[in-house]
Amino acid sequence: MDAFSFLKKDDELGSVFQNLDKGAVLQEKRVFHESPLNVRKCRLALSQILYVLNQGETFTKTEATDLFFAVTKLYQSQDIYLRLLMYLMIRELTSLTSDSIIVISSLTRDMTSKNDLYKSNAMRVLWRILDNTMLPQFERYFKQSIVYTDPSIASAALVSSVHLIRTCPDVVKRWSNEVSEALQSRNLMVQYHAFGLLYYIKQHDKLAVAKLIAGTFSLIQASKSPYAHCLLIRLAKKILEEGIEKSAEAPLFEYIAHSLRNNSDMVVLEAARALCDLPQATPKDVAPAVSDLQLFLNTAKPALRFAAVRTLNKLANKYPILTSLANLDLEALLSDPNRNTATLAISCLLKITGSEQSVDKLMKQISGFITDIPDEFKIQVIEAIRTLCLKYPSRHRSLMTFLSNMLREEGGFEYKQVVVETFFTIISSIPDALEFGLTQLCEFIEDCEYAYLSTRILYLLSQEGPKTATAGKFIRYIYNRTTLETAPVRAAAVSALARFGVKLPSLQSQVLILLKRCMSDSDDEVRDRAAYAVRVFESGDSTCINNFVLPSSPPLLSNLNLALQQYLEGGAETPFDISAVPQQYTAPPSKQNQPQSQSQSPTPTPAPAQTPGPNGPAILSMPEFALIAKSYFKSCAPVHLTEKETEYVVSCVKHIFTQDIVLQFDVLNTMKSEQLENVHVELIPAEGSESFTISKIIPAAQIPFDTTVSCYVLIKAPKGASPGSFGTTLKFIVKEVDSSGEVEETGSEEEYPLETLEIAVGDFITPLTTFNVQTDWEALQQEAVETYNLSTVKTLQDAVNELMSFLSMNADTKYAKVEERAKKHILFMSGTFMGGITAIVRARMRIDPSGTGVNLELTARSSVQEISQLIASSV
Repeated sequence: MDAFSFLKKDDELGSVFQNLDKGAVLQEKRVFHESPLNVRKCRLALSQILYVLNQGETFTKTEATDLFFAVTKLYQSQDIYLRLLMYLMIRELTSLTSDSIIVISSLTRDMTSKNDLYKSNAMRVLWRILDNTMLPQFERYFKQSIVYTDPSIASAALVSSVHLIRTCPDVVKRWSNEVSEALQSRNLMVQYHAFGLLYYIKQHDKLAVAKLIAGTFSLIQASKSPYAHCLLIRLAKKILEEGIEKSAEAPLFEYIAHSLRNNSDMVVLEAARALCDLPQATPKDVAPAVSDLQLFLNTAKPALRFAAVRTLNKLANKYPILTSLANLDLEALLSDPNRNTATLAISCLLKITGSEQSVDKLMKQISGFITDIPDEFKIQVIEAIRTLCLKYPSRHRSLMTFLSNMLREEGGFEYKQVVVETFFTIISSIPDALEFGLTQLCEFIEDCEYAYLSTRILYLLSQEGPKTATAGKFIRYIYNRTTLETAPVRAAAVSALARFGVKLPSLQSQVLILLKRCMSDSDDEVRDRAAYAVRVFESGDSTCINNFVLPSSPPLLSNLNLALQQYLEGGAETPFDISAVPQQYTAPPSKQNQPQSQSQSPTPTPAPAQTPGPNGPAILSMPEFALIAKSYFKSCAPVHLTEKETEYVVSCVKHIFTQDIVLQFDVLNTMKSEQLENVHVELIPAEGSESFTISKIIPAAQIPFDTTVSCYVLIKAPKGASPGSFGTTLKFIVKEVDSSGEVEETGSEEEYPLETLEIAVGDFITPLTTFNVQTDWEALQQEAVETYNLSTVKTLQDAVNELMSFLSMNADTKYAKVEERAKKHILFMSGTFMGGITAIVRARMRIDPSGTGVNLELTARSSVQEISQLIASSV
């Protein structure tokens, strides 16, 4: 009789997994102690215990230990099916008991047995028990198994190695030769597992991963393993997203595109998803992927239809016109029996619809089954409706009615929050939707179970409600919250009522009556807010009411800076009154009638006072930098000089002073067996940066394991603000640390190469929070103009983002956001150059007709010609 077949008696028992109780199942472990063993009963008991474990039941350590020792009794049986169940049971219990080490000798015996089934399963259990100290004893077994002729054993060894590399990376990395040999196997699964393990071995070395991918192209393409193909596509996509050299990018991109012609649907789908997600992929590159996804929309396989429509739904955010090629196929999916697929199809159609007339038709179709789908897909529909409403403002009433109906349906917090946020977005973007949107939100809070959403809506009502023509009707909704809700919501409602009383003096007497009723509330916070508001209203002082009931906004930094300068110039005879600083933007006084030297131009809006960054105060308090502390200008964002997964993780914070630069190198030691001492970074100026001089090096005395310590280098810039670049090398003395934590007395000098450190023009600029383009641009006369071709930038929005980040300048929202499908754009940015010199940059850009990036004309203006030229030529 076949060892894997159940006895006929088991079929007559009905479902042996119904109404199982953990206590009753654990009692069945007594059958493991019977002699002779009843194989059928043991199989049934093990199956039931495994079922209970996988249903989420938890065993105590005592229960797991007793069960573990009982299961080990089954080693005396030679029944193969029982042995397989025993392996599964031991594997589940190893993490629940501390005595699992006792089965290592039995597992070792199985690994060396002649039964291949025992060998493979023993390895799958063994990796859960071994640690860094025990694995070297079994290294020989794993190496032999990786290159074993039987595919099941080789796969088991490779999969076990994938798990072991997380805990014992140094040991598994020594198996690279055996894994490379297994990669040549003709078995599809062995090849797939070997390729995955090789990636994990080299994953922290980007160059090695790129070479691995390039070296396995031909091998994987000749193979028929769809799993290896999919893994290679994912790794190629990851490398392309992280960024590599241009010469190495083309083969990876070409391989992904070539995979669209594979015979396996799995590979084609993975390649199409990769092309749709790659940021550097142009519409021309994505078009073949859309064609393949369009074919999948008509397949008979539900999983392929779902995967294809989900990919197109995501692509619609990026390329709606290209996605619209699949309109007819998407419309056919609206009647798909799988509600999730139909929902994604409607969500995609909402994003790419080209006419207002089709909106109502789509909304009518989705309302029939929106209640039958999970919240995850409802959220996608809501986000599509938000985009559609902003695209067609005239349809806001029907779309907001649909959203209001969704708010009344059952759903979780995240789902309700997305709907409320969509209302907020529509209300702020479409003025005509204000009153209708607020009314719908008021109806929602009448039966809202989430206090957070209620308080947010109440705050919005207090800010926007008084602006409507029928503001008085909202007071009833707010007052209802003071009697029917929890204390936090009642407190928020009291504050909202107070704001209505301030903004609508005609209703102040009615609001005062309602606030007095709230003074008898059972909660202290509610009573205090109500009493506070009543006392302020009864005072009758309009200034007091406006100052203490309405939230006060701090003045703009540019206005505060200007007011302080004028105060100091006036002699500072009286105390400074911050309340006199205007809230709105104030242009600086004109100096056209004052005599000016030829080198000075009218000064635009003064820059805001520079506040030290998060690392600034610590630097300024160090005695080593006391002499330059007063000339502090800014601290830049950290720059990573190594990968985050390397042995030593190094980042650099640049602290800019008037004539000096302090480089703070933060070093993290991730090596448990090492302690670093006398740690410092050696700088080698690159060509053109030789004029920089290194004034001082402050090393870190020691860096234990898992500790970040800073070392410093002080350099002097030749002309104050000068860009440059340096080669960097981490130098230190490494000392071994034994298992008891003792550090050896002697150590060896080591070097660790780091990435190049750049000092850019943007490091000497801080963003200017507020400026007036028309007045300030004309006020600055010293101008410099340069033209560029940004070949690595694909879109205008990317060019805008990179310019703002590179130059560390700020832009108004209307300039920072590029219109959809725009071919050209003008960007105005402003910043304060070191020394308090305001600079404004105008960037005219357009898409290159030849498709080679973005053409850019960069014009910089300031009061100093040298600074204008430096900024314009820095890109």
